[in-house]
Amino acid sequence: MSQYDEGHTVAGWTGTVIATIGSAVLGAGVCMVSSALIAGGLGITAASVLVTWTLHLAGWGKPPGVRPRGQWRMGARDLTARAGHAECWACRLAGRGRRTAEVAVVAPEVGQPEPAAAEAGR
Repeated sequence: MSQYDEGHTVAGWTGTVIATIGSAVLGAGVCMVSSALIAGGLGITAASVLVTWTLHLAGWGKPPGVRPRGQWRMGARDLTARAGHAECWACRLAGRGRRTAEVAVVAPEVGQPEPAAAEAGR
């Protein structure tokens, strides 16, 4: 038995199976010179990305890095997925994960010159 978590998750395996089917359909389309099969294969492959991403965000994936041994089994659900993973680009694309401090823009009061205009007038 391996000492390391290999990241086998429901999201990962589901996406892999769908992508394999899409690649097979795409390959058949190329061999048969069928634009319908090529388009279908590309669509299935694109769907695999969206399905994997959705499952990851639902907690069936894993965060980057090593998980505790108790979470190594295939069906382990990641309960921290709702908040997002700090170094996960998929979570960031969904608006989750590492947050940066927001910059507040303060508008000048009505009738007051803007700060840049006031500096230019001096």
